[in-house]
Amino acid sequence: MSDLKMPSKTHGAGVFLELRKRLQSGLLIVGKDVAKSPADVVVTGGDCSLHILTPRGELSLKLPAGVTFEQGSCLPTPAGESCGDELHFRLRISVTRSTDEDASSSVIETLRAKETYCFYCQGCMTRLLEDRVFKRVLPLPNGNWNAIVDDWCCHPDPFANRKLLPRAEDCLMGDTFLLLARDSSCEQTLTEEVSPVASEDSQDSKKACRRLVLISCRSCSSVLGEAVAPETLKLYITQVVVEPAVGDRKPEALLNRSLFLERTVAARLFGISNSMSTFHFSVQTPDGKAFLLLWLLNSDSITASVPERCVGVESSISSSALHSPSPTAARALKLLYTVCSDTSAQQREIVSSWEVNAIGHPVVLPLTVCEELLQVIDDSNSALAASMRCMRSYKVAYLRL
Repeated sequence: MSDLKMPSKTHGAGVFLELRKRLQSGLLIVGKDVAKSPADVVVTGGDCSLHILTPRGELSLKLPAGVTFEQGSCLPTPAGESCGDELHFRLRISVTRSTDEDASSSVIETLRAKETYCFYCQGCMTRLLEDRVFKRVLPLPNGNWNAIVDDWCCHPDPFANRKLLPRAEDCLMGDTFLLLARDSSCEQTLTEEVSPVASEDSQDSKKACRRLVLISCRSCSSVLGEAVAPETLKLYITQVVVEPAVGDRKPEALLNRSLFLERTVAARLFGISNSMSTFHFSVQTPDGKAFLLLWLLNSDSITASVPERCVGVESSISSSALHSPSPTAARALKLLYTVCSDTSAQQREIVSSWEVNAIGHPVVLPLTVCEELLQVIDDSNSALAASMRCMRSYKVAYLRL
């Protein structure tokens, strides 16, 4: 496969930094709109910080605890085809383990039996379920377990046409959702709506669609999940916030939706990759249709991306905006990705190869969430330095942990 054409220079980074903790090295890219030559760039370090001095002024980036720049190690390196637009530098860092190094966990990793939890709508932070205590918190089988059941059963499939459902005080955990039993409070906080979903085999008129009962927040109408049985809720972890019940304490200030989605999905990909040693993910809708293919390259990156217009303009820096210039370099997953709906020959070849070899671990999310996730990933890609946006026939993105 030939390489993707390098994207034209648009609104990418004026300064881009990627540090690799395992390699204890880093790449610094400075656009030539910020500095014309390597001599114009001076890099120094402080106490868990990196200072980049250019003709535009000084940019200071806070590094995670335990990460420090090795003074004098920043050296120019060839920029290849991007030498007309970018300056590239290699540098060294030293890394000591910090207590918050493994702090990125999703609700799937934090739920425990015999603890009390409250469930909130992520969209409006309305309390949906109060003081839920689970006697059992159990993981469900792998997302595609039905497809391989014949390989490990010596008799007819005992699970055919049967659903795995929780008992009254159970919480069953899938890769991206929780299965819970209904309680009396659900009538006041949740609504139901029947929605037809197209079958994978749309040629069969008898199986053209199936009923999907959507569960929504009564306060803001955000779709939270599905009713998989009359007394069972399926709540997606991208749609709810789960907090330990401590008195009348409410969750902290409402997170930006895109940032919450980014960190929630990144934490799940990180957790699944570590537990199952898998690096390929197929983001799918509930009807099993692949939407997005993700290839996890590494999980030890620390990145920062600052647009050219903001370099040297401290007042323009906002740490809360999505992929906006931030004084803090953040831990992130580095991904290659492609969109399954892309009709170009290169992309169709990639999608067909993944389908034939069944190499993508299924990550099931509602269609609207898949679309939101793609927007987050595309925003990350467009914020990168132009030379970093593509790798062979894939696009490149980072998801912050």
